[in-house]
Amino acid sequence: MAQRGSYAKGVARREEILESALEVIGRDGYQNASLKQIAHVVGVTPAALLHYFGTKEELFTEVLRKRDEHDGMDPRLAGLADPSQGLLDVIRHNTEVPGLVELFSRLAVDAADPAHPAHAYFLERSERLREAVAAGFHRDATREPALDPDTMARVLQAVADGLQLQWMIDPTVDMAVIVEQLIDALAPRRR
Repeated sequence: MAQRGSYAKGVARREEILESALEVIGRDGYQNASLKQIAHVVGVTPAALLHYFGTKEELFTEVLRKRDEHDGMDPRLAGLADPSQGLLDVIRHNTEVPGLVELFSRLAVDAADPAHPAHAYFLERSERLREAVAAGFHRDATREPALDPDTMARVLQAVADGLQLQWMIDPTVDMAVIVEQLIDALAPRRR
């Protein structure tokens, strides 16, 4: 019985750490979010953070999973009659959380290494995103895509990821407008 209580407390503490890290990174940005600062907000030591997550990279990977859970990435994209709307909603939302966008972009580069703790996360997330967008184009009878839905999804994901990098350098870049114009050019509405 004592193990169950300890386990439940550990799970609760882990969630508290993730919520605090999400808040700190969202507020202060990836560059300014140290393990020490996150630990301070939670009321633990940096070593305690690593007890729950192993490495800083594992902590940050779980922060991204928590962000997806909070933001409801999948529900925004699933089942929409207009496949572009959910994607554009996600892109617009990202402009409100620049620290998390920076974390996502930096970890995405590092995760190209199959041994990186975030590698599986990015593979799974990318696949879910592309499947949701492609399914939307399969369902959408109002558009006439120039590419097959799977290729459309991959192109839109690549453009959105690239635009995020441009936006991080120059916040005047309107990612959603550019992606919307690309969708209209590649999948115009039927007349």
